[in-house]
Amino acid sequence: MQPISTGLIGYGTAGAFFHAPLIAAADGLRLSAIGSRRTDEIRRDFPEAVAYEDPRALLADPSIDLVVIATPNETHAPLARAALEAGKHVVVDKPFTLNAAEAEALIGLADQVGRKLSVFQNRRWDNDFLTVRRLVDDGRLGEVVYFEAHFDRFRPEIKQGWRETETPGAGLLYDLGAHLIDQALVLFGMPQAITADVTRQRAAARADDYFHLVLDYGHRRAVLHASVLVRDPGPRYLVHGDGGSFVKYGIDGQEAALREGRRPGGEGWGGDDPLLFGRFTDADGTATVIDTLPGRYTAFYDGVATAIRENTAMPVDAHSARDVIRVIEAAQISARERRSVSL
Repeated sequence: MQPISTGLIGYGTAGAFFHAPLIAAADGLRLSAIGSRRTDEIRRDFPEAVAYEDPRALLADPSIDLVVIATPNETHAPLARAALEAGKHVVVDKPFTLNAAEAEALIGLADQVGRKLSVFQNRRWDNDFLTVRRLVDDGRLGEVVYFEAHFDRFRPEIKQGWRETETPGAGLLYDLGAHLIDQALVLFGMPQAITADVTRQRAAARADDYFHLVLDYGHRRAVLHASVLVRDPGPRYLVHGDGGSFVKYGIDGQEAALREGRRPGGEGWGGDDPLLFGRFTDADGTATVIDTLPGRYTAFYDGVATAIRENTAMPVDAHSARDVIRVIEAAQISARERRSVSL
């Protein structure tokens, strides 16, 4: 079968380091065109792809079947709408949209025009999260009553770029929060309520750079935390259940590898340092080292190709991505009004 002709809009960090190499590595996809003003970089990195300075020209290209949107967050909804109206299947980088109403409208449009719509939640395929998910799904932890996930970094200086400005959709909650919320929803579904603390901690910050979210699942709590002022991070995951506990340090290395220019799928891709393997302690107090499952970001675009060819479900359902936005909106209200918000 001919590979699915794919056009990528945006060639900043997300487009250049994540989407372009993963699309190029996917079975069943061909990176045919990239829409960005960075045409020299595109021709250097992917000379086989057509470089369009204007995204509208890419959308008008009849040879393109799938459009991937990797642009600033506030442009996700209008570009996704334009792509669907042009008859393309669409993948949107996370976060899906700025609000749930925009997400709902895009889902309805995709159904109306009969095209596939998905959101790039690559960290469902982090090696550490895959390991946690396996333990939860296998029931080894028993009934989970407490889940804590951290995405901490040390970046005291304000980085250049729209993510650190007061632009709609900027800030840590829409960025790393979209990942952590998605992981919690994959494991446990929508919470009953959320209590959130979202703020700016660096003196010159113009967007939120810290959040602490507590998701209420009745007797279960999911705590999601991120900060850019953590020099010595603690555990990445803490999971406690009536069958035992799991503690995991370190973070999946696929992002770092992509930023270094490594192409996905090579030997050792997605592997973990054995010194960072997690520890499971059972109800009797016996501790066991748990080998980390290999991370595989390539699974997302392989799944996209299969879904389009076989008319099956996309690897990330757009409704689940909309629910992430619902939680972000509730977190913003909770932080602003200093109260718990029901969902």
